Amino acid sequence: MTDPRETPSEEHAERSSLGDLLGEVSRDVSELMRQEVELAKAEIKQSATRAGKGAGLYGGAGYAGMMAIFFLSIAAWWGLGYLIGNGWSGLVIAVVWAIIALVLCLMGKKFESVKGAPQTVDTVKEIPDALKRNEENR
Repeated sequence: MTDPRETPSEEHAERSSLGDLLGEVSRDVSELMRQEVELAKAEIKQSATRAGKGAGLYGGAGYAGMMAIFFLSIAAWWGLGYLIGNGWSGLVIAVVWAIIALVLCLMGKKFESVKGAPQTVDTVKEIPDALKRNEENR
């Protein structure tokens, strides 16, 4: 006779064979993994859409900023032209922009050592070992 305090899961476990129970667990884990993958896809799609829109807006802002700098450079070239002549003022503005480019290039060298997500890669590599240890302890 069954104990009235047993849950339906416990009753089912008593009536089923070990193979049936392992099969159910395997199906449940597979279903869980499929659902997690679908969730990850949905989250990535949403993030990528937002990132794409943000990148487009940053691109537009960058272009507008570039045009502002371009016309400010022309104005500076023209203004200096009254003081030192158009040829020399063009050379001065070009040298200023060359110095700015050099400084930005040297600062950008710091980002050559970006390695992605090494901790995540290491953690994901440990998952199969953790599952094996968990199975051995049963």
